[in-house]
Amino acid sequence: MNGVLIAGTHSGCGKTTAALGIMAALKSRGLKVQPFKAGPDFIDSGLHRLAAGLSSRNLDLWMCGEDYVKELFCKVSSNADISVVEGVMGLYDGQLSTAKLASVLNLPVILVVDAYGMAESAGAVVKGFVSYNVVPFAGVIFNRVASERHYMRLKDSVKDISVLGYLPRNIEFEIPHRHLGLHTAEDEPFSEEQFTQLTETVVEFIDLDSIVQKSSRVKGQNENSQTFSIQSSASSVVKIAVAYDKAFCFYYQDNLDLLREAGAEIVLFSPLDDMNIPEGVDAVYLGGGYPELHAAQLSQNTLMLDSVFTAAKKGMPIYAECGGMMYLSQGIEDFDGKFFRMAGVFDFKTCMTKSRAHLGYRQVSLKKDCILGNSGEILRGHEFHYSSVAGFPKTDTLYAIKDSAEYTLADEGYSVGNALASYVHIHFGSNKNISRSFVEFIKETLWKT
Repeated sequence: MNGVLIAGTHSGCGKTTAALGIMAALKSRGLKVQPFKAGPDFIDSGLHRLAAGLSSRNLDLWMCGEDYVKELFCKVSSNADISVVEGVMGLYDGQLSTAKLASVLNLPVILVVDAYGMAESAGAVVKGFVSYNVVPFAGVIFNRVASERHYMRLKDSVKDISVLGYLPRNIEFEIPHRHLGLHTAEDEPFSEEQFTQLTETVVEFIDLDSIVQKSSRVKGQNENSQTFSIQSSASSVVKIAVAYDKAFCFYYQDNLDLLREAGAEIVLFSPLDDMNIPEGVDAVYLGGGYPELHAAQLSQNTLMLDSVFTAAKKGMPIYAECGGMMYLSQGIEDFDGKFFRMAGVFDFKTCMTKSRAHLGYRQVSLKKDCILGNSGEILRGHEFHYSSVAGFPKTDTLYAIKDSAEYTLADEGYSVGNALASYVHIHFGSNKNISRSFVEFIKETLWKT
């Protein structure tokens, strides 16, 4: 079980491009490449799937803790030839930084340095990163290099660490952005030709043999530990309809795996294209995504909206996060102030705003028993959105919320009947009881109906 961690000097230095290219290039050699993403980001994880052909997992020390992260990494990596972890922000940014993750997993770091407008000074930058803290380094890759001569000046400036190659400045590969960040994998943000070019560029200009050779076996972990499993339960006891399409695609893969392990069968459906909730399901899970970009199509699919509303009225358990909550509201008011009707389960609408996004880690204390657990239990997650709930909803709230610095935020977790929705994306790995509570709540609801 070997792996490397792709880190950067700062956000925007090219580590996502480098990580995608390395994953795809290693896969093109016939290796089974397991991707991971440091931190809570959904979008990079989805792009990893396009490059490696396997679902990427989020490794988040704040939400899930060291033990869960280490065991998840070991279990998911156990059948791969090499694992590639993409870092978050700059290598040392944050208390629980990419460097901390590298230390926890004992993974060697490949540092991506944006070389635009720089030559010999790159050596000082690299030296500073290497000497700043005790992190195992596999080498450095330069991005946006102007020419072979430019690369040789950069390479000659670096001492005491391997230079593994570079990405040229003229490579025609760019992932488009929008208000929440990069475009998602579901939007097909780059063509097959662009991705082929990136792969071929990495093969030509980066020393893949050295990367494989320098990848380090993760030490000190029990690969046979049974704390949790990523396998489906032998006998599913409930069926959960999970919304999945271009409008709803933000899910932690662990959440779905842990639900399966707890006894759930996952049935995918599309609120954009399907006419009804899948027949025979016992609950609905609406994840986050970009419903605001597809508000017109969602609003026009009145059969699906009515199906969701009717299911909620009849007491079917429905759990929704961020975009899913927007879908369950009275409607979405877009950036231009145009209103689009949604399912109407809750008594409020949501409005897109052009001001600063709501962003950060969230600690949730449950105020009442619900589908996620018992009163008083602590869950952790993350939120990132440019919308807000309009007015002063009369709906009950089940979440007492603090941020990662322990500052108290406004209560949330809106509840009507057996429907629960919030802006917070809860990571089910943050509390081992969540997936079991989720399935047990559905079973108890079935027994009552």
